[in-house]
Amino acid sequence: MASETLRHCSCARINFEATTPPGVRPEPIDVAAMWLTAADGTPRPAGRRFQALIKPPAHAPVTDMDTRQTAITAEMVARRPSAHDVLAKLDEALTDGPNLLVAHNAPTEAGILNDYREHCPRLATTYFLDTVRLARTAYPDLPSHSLDVVLRHLGIPIPAGRHRAMPDVELTAAAFPQILADGAAAGRWHRLADLRRIGGYQPKASRPLQESLFDISPAELR
Repeated sequence: MASETLRHCSCARINFEATTPPGVRPEPIDVAAMWLTAADGTPRPAGRRFQALIKPPAHAPVTDMDTRQTAITAEMVARRPSAHDVLAKLDEALTDGPNLLVAHNAPTEAGILNDYREHCPRLATTYFLDTVRLARTAYPDLPSHSLDVVLRHLGIPIPAGRHRAMPDVELTAAAFPQILADGAAAGRWHRLADLRRIGGYQPKASRPLQESLFDISPAELR
């Protein structure tokens, strides 16, 4: 079975909505996470969720374009806690896992976590499975592997105004088991090691430090 690849794994689907100020890194304004369990082989919601709005720093305010995309206004986040506080709180909830984080376009989520790694060390070092990469392998003939295209292909209804963190989490969590099943049925993967090879993303904070001659000063070479 496809789902055997994740038997006994503990996963959490995570998603951010963020502002994208020109010339600097994105800043989160909305985060959601949903814990998944695969004790019986099929990833299912485990009943634990986390959702919070976040006040962005002054250099990355909520713009009209952000509001059009997410329905989040500057007023909605003006009195919310900072990303430091919110991600530290989410990190504290991870004392018993998960082993894997699941995201649609994992480098985006992993990048935000890496930016705040001092406040969320567990999150920032947890390995990802990227459902974009998995969908590309499971459905190579699709014209795009955006979440909306994958959802339509799978016949999963897309609610109006879905571009908030929790609706995206819920929709990806609904698509994830089907992507796993379809990819396994097509012989694309059989084990967790296959999923990690095809759809895995190792966050920067967990990568080993690489020493290089370019990092050594001329004095040290004498």
